[in-house]
Amino acid sequence: MVMTENLLGIIAGILTSVSMIPQLIKVIREKNVEDISLLMLLVLISGLSLWVWYGFMKDELPIILSNSFAVLVNISLLVCYIIYNKK
Repeated sequence: MVMTENLLGIIAGILTSVSMIPQLIKVIREKNVEDISLLMLLVLISGLSLWVWYGFMKDELPIILSNSFAVLVNISLLVCYIIYNKK
């Protein structure tokens, strides 16, 4: 039963972690962040960072790894937003 829970956590973590990669690739290719919400990115990065902290508090490696990866992807998107924002 524990293995099933861990597997579920790992699969969920992978799916949520890679969910923003297509958006990041699109932004890098098109160099266009017009449709990206800065507030959404900041809230998402904050929430993901809190999940990482929670993962450390609970000593849950799947939570730590998946959310750390998601933080990195979204920080990359934030950097692109700063670089490519024309406003």
